[in-house]
Order: sequence, then structure tokens, then C-alpha cells
Amino acid sequence: MSERMSSLQVALEMVDGLTLEEQEVLLEVVSHRFVERRRAELAGEIAITREAYSRGKVRRGAVDDLLAELKE
Repeated sequence: MSERMSSLQVALEMVDGLTLEEQEVLLEVVSHRFVERRRAELAGEIAITREAYSRGKVRRGAVDDLLAELKE
């Protein structure tokens, strides 16, 4: 078993030892943290894309425009 899976297994066993109320709070905290991390990740990707667009590295258009360009 990899170290990562071992850590996950330990964490799951610890969660099993919590009361239902504690598990509910933990689930809410983990869910909130996940949403925040995903939001930050998306914000970073948007910033990178906007920068590329401002430098002319990215263009906007419809799928038909892309397909026509690929045929050239």
C-alpha cells in the first residue's frame, strides 16, 4: 500500500471513530475548504487565460471558426 493510501486509510479510520455529529461538522468543513480551493484554482486559471488573451495567445470564436481555421 502506498504512503498516500496509508494516510487516507488512517484518516478514514479516525473519521469512523467520530460521533455522527462530529462527522457532520467535519464533512461541512472539508466541503467548504474544497470549494474554496477549487475557487482559488479557477481564479488562477482565469488570470492565466486573461493574460494569454491580452498577449494575443488566445482568440475567441465559435466552433465553426476553429474548424475553418484548422482546415487552412
